[in-house]
Amino acid sequence: MFLKAVIFIVIALILLSLVTSLFFLFKDQGSTQSKRTVYGLGTRVSLGILLIILVIYGLYTGQLGNTPPWEQLN
Repeated sequence: MFLKAVIFIVIALILLSLVTSLFFLFKDQGSTQSKRTVYGLGTRVSLGILLIILVIYGLYTGQLGNTPPWEQLN
């Protein structure tokens, strides 16, 4: 259950990073000095890699299942 909570938090952080990067993209339009949008992209990529690692770890340890929910009813 802890792993699922961490995965949801990472997904929320990815979405937050996306929104803040979009905000900075509009705010810093045309400014070559500001790199906040690029830093947001780096943050999103890093969080995406972390998310992939967490999902692979969860599947490997069995904390996350890879069967559809309707097959677990039997």
